[in-house]
Amino acid sequence: MTSLCQHGQRFRGGALLPSLEQAYEECRQETAHWAKTFYLGTLLMPPEKRRAIWAIYVWCRRTDELMDSAEAQARPESELSARLNRWEQRTRALFAGHVQDGLDLVMRDTIERFPQPLQPYLDMIEGQRMDLRCHRYASFEDLKLYCYRVAGTVGLMTQEVMGLDPAYTTAPWSDVPDTTDAAVALGIANQLTNILRDVGEDRARGRIYLPLEDLERFNYTEHQLMAGVVNDHWRALMRFQVERARDWFARSEAGVRWLSPDARWPVWASLRLYRGILDVIEQHNYDVFNHRAFVPRAGKLLDLPFSFVIAQAR
Repeated sequence: MTSLCQHGQRFRGGALLPSLEQAYEECRQETAHWAKTFYLGTLLMPPEKRRAIWAIYVWCRRTDELMDSAEAQARPESELSARLNRWEQRTRALFAGHVQDGLDLVMRDTIERFPQPLQPYLDMIEGQRMDLRCHRYASFEDLKLYCYRVAGTVGLMTQEVMGLDPAYTTAPWSDVPDTTDAAVALGIANQLTNILRDVGEDRARGRIYLPLEDLERFNYTEHQLMAGVVNDHWRALMRFQVERARDWFARSEAGVRWLSPDARWPVWASLRLYRGILDVIEQHNYDVFNHRAFVPRAGKLLDLPFSFVIAQAR
């Protein structure tokens, strides 16, 4: 049983929990620190929705840290596997109503306000398990499954928070649009962008996410990638990868127009700003080994009015 003490802090099983407001504030701070472009988009949402998105982001970050934190890199595979198993058990318990800490607290509040299924969360954990056993991907189909699990699932987690435009749901003759495919496509597009931006960092961990069939197609070797070789073959390979990522962004755009008006602007802003990373990769002549691609803050702010205009159209 959960009880509320005088200072707004909750106790469960003898453990001290922060107040709901404190827990949400911690999520806000963590999102602002680690996901600056994403955070900027959330500030365009109503308070209830932005807080839910912060909570989901931090849950996803915790899941990712089980495998990708500096501390996790030094742990044996057996221990990481056991961590993921415990995290899955805890996530199942969370959806059954059990709360252990502040993150659980905000996640329970989010799930109650915006009901959603457990499966995308389990799929994301399975994506982390793929990182345990897969350091190369033979084909794009293999990589696409990974991208769905670690990022496409985020679209499924957040689509109930975003909501639908009543214009598409209130008329008796209206079919309620399904944003699932577009939500997944945006997550895949974001992950493909992450992969292109982080090629240099991932190689230091012994990981190559670019499909090996594409390396072969463009006559570029694993050895060259691990050595950070930038030549015409690499640029042709990256040009192809950038266009593929843009295609997934384009697939996601069709679903944005169905979103609730208070979600369209932030989603458009996030989409356009994240897609802008691809432009920066091109500006660096595809040298992601020596130049980290990011959109400067001034560029982000200048793009917001354009995203607002686009968001007004249905």
